[in-house]
Parts: sequence; C-alpha cells; structure tokens
Amino acid sequence: MFKYITAGESHGPEVTAVIKSLPAGLKIDIEKINNELFRRQQGYGRGGRMEIESDKVNITSGLRSGLALGTPLTMRIENKDWKNWQKVMSPDGSNEDAEKLTNPRPGHADLPGALKYNFRDLRNILERASARETAARTAVGAVAKQFLKEMNIEIYSHVVQIGSIKSDSWAEIKKKEKFKMESSEDNNLISEKIKKYFKKVEKSPLRCGSENKTEAMIELINSWRSEGDSVGGIFEIIIRNMPVGIGSHVHWDYKLDSKLAGALMSIQAIKGVEIGTGFAAAARPGSKVHDEIYYDKEKGFYRKTNNAGGVEGGISNGEEIVLRLAMKPIPTLAKPLHTADLITKEERQAAKERSDVCAVPSASIVGEAVSAAVIAESLCKKFGGDSMEEIKRNYNTYVDHL
Repeated sequence: MFKYITAGESHGPEVTAVIKSLPAGLKIDIEKINNELFRRQQGYGRGGRMEIESDKVNITSGLRSGLALGTPLTMRIENKDWKNWQKVMSPDGSNEDAEKLTNPRPGHADLPGALKYNFRDLRNILERASARETAARTAVGAVAKQFLKEMNIEIYSHVVQIGSIKSDSWAEIKKKEKFKMESSEDNNLISEKIKKYFKKVEKSPLRCGSENKTEAMIELINSWRSEGDSVGGIFEIIIRNMPVGIGSHVHWDYKLDSKLAGALMSIQAIKGVEIGTGFAAAARPGSKVHDEIYYDKEKGFYRKTNNAGGVEGGISNGEEIVLRLAMKPIPTLAKPLHTADLITKEERQAAKERSDVCAVPSASIVGEAVSAAVIAESLCKKFGGDSMEEIKRNYNTYVDHL
C-alpha cells in the first residue's frame, strides 16, 4: 500500500498522482491535501510562477463520501500556466515550428537527459525534470499524513541553513528548550511545547525558528539575487511517536533508513541526506556516538541521546527519526553560466527559464510528504490488512505487546 506514481510536465495541462492502493475506510480530508499544496508554494525566494498557480487537488477515483475505497486514488492538479504554453507543449504535433532549446544549464538534467534519450530539444527533458512534479508528491504525502495521524505519528520540518547562514539544529533546539521527556507524565507537556515551536516555524517566511537568523537569511537571499545568483540550504525533518520495529535488517531494500534516504534523494536538487548525527559521527569516538540504552517500567527501553536519529540496523528504535537534507542552489540563474550548444557545440550562455531564487522552505514540505509516504508504506507492510479497522487492530495489538 501507498505505492504511487506521478505523471505530467511542468507546463502541461496538469500533474497527476495515482496511489495504487490505500487501506479501505481511511478518512481523507481534501482540504488537508490542499493545505499541504499551499504550504509547498510558500517561502521567501519563490519565483513568479507562484503568482500564477494556486494549487487545488481534484480527486477522480478511489474516494467516496470522504472514505478511501481501497482502489487506486487518482489526484489531479491543474497547471494554470498551461494556457500560455499550449502551442509549445501541444501533444498533437502542432508545435513543430516552436523554437528548440539547445543551450543546457549546468547542474540540470538538460544535457545528460538529452544525450540519454537522443533528443535535440532540451524541453523534452526539462519539463519532467522540473520540481513542478513535487506538487503531485506533496498530495500523496498529504494522504499519507492523514493515515499516520491515525497512529499518532507526526512529521515536522524546519530550515536550519540558507547559504552560509546557520540556525540551530533540532538537537540544539531540544537542548535549549528542554524538549526532553523525563517521565511518561511529561509527554503531553513536551508535545505541546514542540507544537508551539513548529507553529512559529510555520509563520516564518523561511520556515526557520529563529527570527534573527531569518532576517540574516533574507538579507543573504537578496544579496545573491542582486548578483543574478541562486541560494541553497539545509532543512531537517522530524518524525515523532514512531513505534519500535518498522523496517528490517534482513535485506538491504527492507531497511527503513535506506528507503527514507533513497526517497528523499529523489527530490529535485537534494544532494545529501543525513540521519541523526550523520557525517559528524565519523569524527567522534564510538563512546560519544552510540546511544546508551536504559529501561523504565513506564517508558520501557529508551535512550537519553539520539545520535542514531531513531534508526538502528535499518529498524526504527522508538526514538524520533531525525533527517537532515542538503539542497543545492537552483541551476537556473538570472546570470547564466557558460555552456555549449547541444547541436552546434558552440559556446553559449545557459538557458534561462522563469525560476525561484531559493526554494529550501518549499523543499522541506516536499521532504515531509516523501517521508510520510515511506513511513505509511512501511507501517502497512508491518501491520498488514486491507482496511483501516484491521490495520489499527494489528497496530494496537503490537503496541500493547511492546
């Protein structure tokens, strides 16, 4: 369950997502999907297309009276910019006289894609390579989040770096704000503190919890934009209330960290994924990396640290899953880089399409969505069942056993 496919081009009529199967009886609120699509379109540094698009989902199969039927769920999101591109993107051959793009952008799929598929027009590559596709994945993730909510699993994200400006990581914030549960009675209090923090993040134009750092980040974006440049950054995803035992050690493709890392690396412009302390662990002795194990009658097994980021041996260990993603600067620049023409091989400036200057806040929403889909699929694999009632019964029995 929760396996899906997306389709559509950036300037085609629509982008589409089909979730192949869902638990029958899952309650799906369409407005919650639209809210996730809205979140994806926000953030300082977005381009002119955001002034055109106002994404809304149209569900055309798999849902009746707000309940999933267990059949394929089809979600369509209109590209409002299609009206300006109908001739260029026409599927019926009426675009044969359209100007061809032949000057590939460094850092984009343009050149390797054209060489791989034997195209002489880069538009045949860049339309599908565009991050517009992530609108469809955001819709999928919005459905997955509604499933995870049934198990009280929550997914958050925040931006911790824009360009060279750094803000506190989740580990540092937890330490400063004392987001640590010392007993089972603290759980609700800590949850409320965490929700309050992420409400603050939602109000930030860069999804950063520090107002001072946000101001500095905006100044950096403005400065680099004035030079015709683009800006990347780093964001974190936090998955809370995960049960022990999701994923497996027995095969490489069953490992939860493998599934998460692979899915997250598939997001456009993501160039690195860390789990827990990630690369920083390589510089520390083992005694400062591995999370010591404790036991309490109320809490069961637990750790006082979470350097592992909630996954050990490919299996969730009951702690928060903490993911850290690096996003490169967008390859479409107002001041284009040097390139060579695909056909003539002559020196050229790279193609210049309408684009964002910084899309890190938007990417964090896509990261939430992609993570939600992976976790939802893994939970269904663990707890089986064709309906929500059956899956929740299996889940509750397992949790009681733990």
